[in-house]
Amino acid sequence: MKNYFDIVKNYLQDLEIRVTYENRQQGIIIINNEAEGVVNLIICIAPPIIIFEQFIFEMEKPDLAIYKALLSKNRDMIHGAFTLDDSGTKVIYRNSLQVENIDSNELEGTLNALSLLLSEYSNQIINFSKKQ
Repeated sequence: MKNYFDIVKNYLQDLEIRVTYENRQQGIIIINNEAEGVVNLIICIAPPIIIFEQFIFEMEKPDLAIYKALLSKNRDMIHGAFTLDDSGTKVIYRNSLQVENIDSNELEGTLNALSLLLSEYSNQIINFSKKQ
């Protein structure tokens, strides 16, 4: 069986992405690439998938206009989507890939898509977080 944890970690090192936390037993890697807006991105290697999650902002109360805007933006996103956590208060970026097929380009594409989303949509995200 392939060691997907090491494969992903090596790809991150090749991309010069800073790993801030890792737990091999749980298959968790947390990375930062602050210049690209990526802060505390959780990468969970859980064969047969790899999950990417980054906290975006917290909502104190439900807001249908924000939900609608986020769902509409999901359609434009290259990889991943906005989701809510189990409490329904935290907006999270989430993407999942098949770990068996992961390669450096696919990993980099996911990170670039998140960076692009954050740069293009940052004003709206800030406004959403202020509405609360």
